[in-house]
Amino acid sequence: MSDFQPKIHAEIAHADREKRGVAFWSLMAAVLLTTIKVVVGIWTNSLGILAEAAHSALDLIAAAMTLWAVRMSSLPADREHSYGHGKFENLSALFETLLLLVTCAWIIYESANRLFFQAAVEVKPRVWAFLVIVISVAVDFSRSRALKKAADKYNSQALEADALHFSTDIWSSLVVFFGLICVLIGQKFEVDWLENADSVAALCVAGIVVWVSFQLGKKSIDDLLDSVPKGWHEKVEDAVKQVAGLGEIRKLRLRRAGPEVFADVTVAVERAAAFEKVHDLSDAVEAAVRGVLPEADVVVHVEPVATDAEDVTTKVRLLAARRELGAHGIRIYEERGQRWLELHLEVSESLTLDEAHRKASEFERALREALPGLERIVTHLEPAGDSTSTIRAEPVGENGIRQVLEQFRLDHRMVFDPHDLHVQQIGDELSVSLHCTLAPATSIADAHDFTVRLEDYLRSRVKRLGRVVIHVEPQE
Repeated sequence: MSDFQPKIHAEIAHADREKRGVAFWSLMAAVLLTTIKVVVGIWTNSLGILAEAAHSALDLIAAAMTLWAVRMSSLPADREHSYGHGKFENLSALFETLLLLVTCAWIIYESANRLFFQAAVEVKPRVWAFLVIVISVAVDFSRSRALKKAADKYNSQALEADALHFSTDIWSSLVVFFGLICVLIGQKFEVDWLENADSVAALCVAGIVVWVSFQLGKKSIDDLLDSVPKGWHEKVEDAVKQVAGLGEIRKLRLRRAGPEVFADVTVAVERAAAFEKVHDLSDAVEAAVRGVLPEADVVVHVEPVATDAEDVTTKVRLLAARRELGAHGIRIYEERGQRWLELHLEVSESLTLDEAHRKASEFERALREALPGLERIVTHLEPAGDSTSTIRAEPVGENGIRQVLEQFRLDHRMVFDPHDLHVQQIGDELSVSLHCTLAPATSIADAHDFTVRLEDYLRSRVKRLGRVVIHVEPQE
């Protein structure tokens, strides 16, 4: 883990440098294009080129906003922004949209004024006007490719918006180029209506910008309102449903914040599942979500549910565990159409009989609700276990115990190979532990019955016998 974390931080730092670098050079390109378009537009008196200059000026502001947004969105999450700073990119894109719409309003106003209300304005389509268009197209093409590549690589909406700006500049520049050619033809051949092509071209530029603005604005607002692209939910649900062991998907929520994607998933898992298994299932759900959304920040919430396959023994143990009790030796008897239940109920050894009985009674009431139709419930109370403190013990002779074991073998005519025998003195009691071997095909129930018989036999023949632990293993 110590080697992995520095690698992750290095990758994040590299991504931030690359995003800032492409945003910075886009800003420089916008400064260059705006400057030359303003100069040539004033010199030639071309509204089309001035409209392009205004568009490039907006690109300049947008590029500056993009650089700021990229720097802000790269900041880590903090107390005030627990989901990170990704939405700064969305705000930047929305601000760019508003600027574009303001510029379009001016272009449309000035074009309509020249076309319908103002005296004819002479446009001078000089060589420099065409040259600036060619330069603009070349720069816009280069920057839009670089921005789109970085936007796709890092899922950055701010860079995507900037790439969209530069790509639409290409088309609007070509429209202006066509308009200037029409003006030049109109002046040379004295075709009056062609001389208005520059204003018409400006209107076309405005139309392109308005269309782009609405697309960009809608996407920014959608992200600010936590909308997600169509189909995301279905793809994530299908992926999560492939995880084995899940009951159902209770809730799935997705949201975006700039380049970041967040997923909250609530799934149902059988309540009898072990904690480690539940943790493994959570990891599997996270992996399934990231299989669809690789960079997603995933939070999985697991809810326990009872399944149709859950048996009575599991229900009893879960009900006991919910009340901090233990249950074993569970048996259900069916007699003349009636069912009744017996079990050993483990309670804390610190309880008094009155307290333990009260807990047992509450548990029995819960059992009757969970398992209707039980005529009788009998619980055998026993302490949950010995004290966890270390017990002082003294080893004693084993001969007496070995003789009893040999007698048990003769009486029952069976081979069980007692070994690893330990006999200890604990206070005024004896503690015995040993290993025995039985045939590998012996059922676990028969093996348990054997240990019960052997323990009873030992207790009947050894005085002051306390704890007895018998480990059964298959014969080799």
